[in-house]
Amino acid sequence: MNEPTNSGPDHLRALVQDGVLNVALGSRSPAKLAAVAAAFALVGERLTATGYNPFELSLEGVNAASGVADQPWGEADTRQGALNRAEAALAAGPSAQLALGIEAGVVEEPGWPLWTFAWVVILGRDGVRGAARSATFAVPEQLAAGVRSGLELGDALDAAYGLRRAKDGPGAVGVLTGGLVDRPELYRTAVLLALTPWLQPRGATFLA
Repeated sequence: MNEPTNSGPDHLRALVQDGVLNVALGSRSPAKLAAVAAAFALVGERLTATGYNPFELSLEGVNAASGVADQPWGEADTRQGALNRAEAALAAGPSAQLALGIEAGVVEEPGWPLWTFAWVVILGRDGVRGAARSATFAVPEQLAAGVRSGLELGDALDAAYGLRRAKDGPGAVGVLTGGLVDRPELYRTAVLLALTPWLQPRGATFLA
């Protein structure tokens, strides 16, 4: 994994071409696209407030295979799915300076409920890589049973609550928190954390 050639926000600004930052996402999920757009909007606001010129985000969602099961189990498969999506998005979008993959997964331990979470991987065309994990929350047993039977969490959610593609909107977290946290918000923070290699203060380094 390469280190940024410029430290701090200068590295991110260096990716802006003619006032536009081109970003590709390895999914066309409305919730994931909303999360990425919201994260970069916050980045743009912060950079502008600290004296940088504003930039326009050009975000393209592309169909990208995760290369793992439709419902990944465990940290490794979920993270690999996010990486595979990011790599596919970078290859499919030649103008993109950054490409993201977001993959949701589940994990279960004896004595605890089924947990769900997501991994975000961001790849720069210059070889820099960032990654972060979202917050984790428990899945009720009626949903967990559906996932154990082979359903994706989103499909189990729809079946349990009579919904239709809830994963494109509030997601499981939105339904289970009564709308206090929705899926785009859950992913937005993880996207911002995955951007740390491009936002780090001068002098900070990351292990290869």
